Amino acid sequence: MMKDLVWSIAVLGALLPTSGTLTAAEEMPRIIHKQGRHALLVEGEPYLILGAQMNNSSAWPRLLPAVWPASEAIHANTLEAPAYWEQMEPTEGTFYFSNVDALVQESRQHEVHLILLWFGVWKNGSMHYAPEWVKDDLQRFPRMKDAHGREMDILSVHSKATLASDSAAFAALMQHLRVIDGERHTVLMVQVENESGAWNTDRDYSEAAQEAFDGAVPRELATALGAKSGTWRQVFGEQAEASFSAYNAARFIEAVAAAGKAEFPLPLYANAALYDPATAAPKAGRDYPSGAPVPVEFAIWKFVAKSIDLLAPDIYMRDNGCLRTLNNYARTDNPLAIVEMSNDPYCAKYFFPVLGHGGIAFAPFGVDYTGYENYPLGAQNTSDESLAGFAANFRLIQPIQRAVARLNFEGHLETSVKELNARSQTLNFGDWQATVSFGLPQFGATGNPPGNPGTDGRALVAQLGPNEFLVTGIGARVESARTDAGSKQFEYTRVDEIDISNPDAPPLRRWNGDQTDYGLNFTRVPRILRIKLATC
Repeated sequence: MMKDLVWSIAVLGALLPTSGTLTAAEEMPRIIHKQGRHALLVEGEPYLILGAQMNNSSAWPRLLPAVWPASEAIHANTLEAPAYWEQMEPTEGTFYFSNVDALVQESRQHEVHLILLWFGVWKNGSMHYAPEWVKDDLQRFPRMKDAHGREMDILSVHSKATLASDSAAFAALMQHLRVIDGERHTVLMVQVENESGAWNTDRDYSEAAQEAFDGAVPRELATALGAKSGTWRQVFGEQAEASFSAYNAARFIEAVAAAGKAEFPLPLYANAALYDPATAAPKAGRDYPSGAPVPVEFAIWKFVAKSIDLLAPDIYMRDNGCLRTLNNYARTDNPLAIVEMSNDPYCAKYFFPVLGHGGIAFAPFGVDYTGYENYPLGAQNTSDESLAGFAANFRLIQPIQRAVARLNFEGHLETSVKELNARSQTLNFGDWQATVSFGLPQFGATGNPPGNPGTDGRALVAQLGPNEFLVTGIGARVESARTDAGSKQFEYTRVDEIDISNPDAPPLRRWNGDQTDYGLNFTRVPRILRIKLATC
């Protein structure tokens, strides 16, 4: 009996086909693809980013003591932090890496990985993090102009000097990372710019931009899109301004990314401020920053920005808007990475559908105790209490994140979340199916279970073998059954509870009787079960 009980999460790896292990010299973070699914490899194995993104101006060394308690409170394994062009290159050609060095060193001390966000030419559709020597020289670094000829606080991407300066700075950052982190790989990925594009104009109307807009669409782009050659208006019609902006933003970021990757080829990504996916005809510059990597411009971005490994949405929507966005970005040609999510407590439940869509990353924004809030987009007051839902998710998954990442990459994982007016959902696994229900008690068939108020129930089921599953959740009931309706009844041959504090240890106990008579019931007490089923 004891031998039967002595198994560990490490065994999960042996149950699954491997994707290949890298040699020590090659063990650099990278993204791999298989049959339309994706994984981030860290040390040669799939890795799930349980992230915490700090507020925009919190990546200064003297502010980090207010960052780490919040990151630790949600059990994050990866910190997301800006790298500021204005701090790094206060004088042209002279670089200071004190902020980046502090982030890398302290991340190692706290035993977490790091994602750096390059705040260069763009930050939320503006140029606010560019150095003063860039901002002050309008001749050399011209601004975008709107349709009325007014200069905007956005650098024009049609300036060769702007591109050269941003590329040089980003390349210097990546070269420095290679020197200080080329063997340790504390840094997993780097975001290139932040929410590129322009608000309040559909494109740049500066003289250089107008000349380009009046000219022909690059032949290779038209060919890739299956269009005939012609001007932007002739090829794209009413979408001409938006597509022109997307092409030029993507081309600019591609050049910056390529310069950085030449120095140190870490995975790179670009993020997007979004329009509501229910919008029938989203207008560039009004509903989203013109030029951003949003779904209507995916084809252009994917063709142009070859050095960008994935396009990531910044999600501040709820329910159908959030779930539609996951569908839009979880593509066979695009790994889903939610590296910026509202830290409103309501949004914690979306971690589970991100996993269900094959996601490789999830990170709420504004996770620090510096006293700044982005309410009403996020929590009104960031605290241990407001972050409790995110903490519950990460505490549950962190001990098995490697196994979850691999199961997801192999296509063996499904999730369910309590949506509005939805009380149950069936997940299919070949011969078996799992029905996830919400609003039921731990014992019996009616009522409300503890820890399942409102709409925050969620569950995860992963198949380990023909009749074996890993099951966990919060505020949910999971019941198993045969897929074929005419089969005999099933039974649990084993339901073992994993020791979350030490998943390599023998199970805490075996469930039976009251714990299995009404399905597997999950409250807010974190529990992970490994079950084996049989037909009786």
